[in-house]
Amino acid sequence: MGNNDIFFKNLTEHGNVLQRMDAVADIISNAGNIIAGAILSGGRIFFCGNGGSASDAQHLAAEFSGRYLKERRPFDGIALHCNASALTAIGNDYSFSEIFARQLLAHGRRGDVLVAISTSGNSMDIIRAAETAKEIGIFTIGMTGADGGKLRSAVDALIAVPSDSTPRIQEMHILVGHAICEIVENRVILSERDGD
Repeated sequence: MGNNDIFFKNLTEHGNVLQRMDAVADIISNAGNIIAGAILSGGRIFFCGNGGSASDAQHLAAEFSGRYLKERRPFDGIALHCNASALTAIGNDYSFSEIFARQLLAHGRRGDVLVAISTSGNSMDIIRAAETAKEIGIFTIGMTGADGGKLRSAVDALIAVPSDSTPRIQEMHILVGHAICEIVENRVILSERDGD
């Protein structure tokens, strides 16, 4: 298979998944509204993931604390994997499965939101983060692939990309994340402008 063939194969697979993403449109809309509501109430938005999902978590947190498309105040968005000292200390003293959960216990408050990203939905540290978040009153949104894995039953809302291919799932996750950023930005700006 030539290089162009590889690219067009990936493009075709991407397009096939994209055509099925309308199945999660309402969940994405609701997730955006919930996150916007949390920000308007002074809440913080936490993101977590491993590997490529960690990169997505960090990317989306940056869109919140910086800006996405519009000039506005910064939103409190934190990617939980960015503190290497906390990760290694918690992993060493407790276990790797607790690296995000323990940080949520330290920094999370009722009314915050956790966006937990896992292509498989079976990463134990992500599941523990979701479980812990729910225990302390943090609304949980999972972003996964096809069946949602074990994360499906651990979150309040699940955005499951209809694919089993890790690259295609990750491509959709950043598309979903950007859509949520735009929904949140628009709603918060409108609400604050109108004095709601």
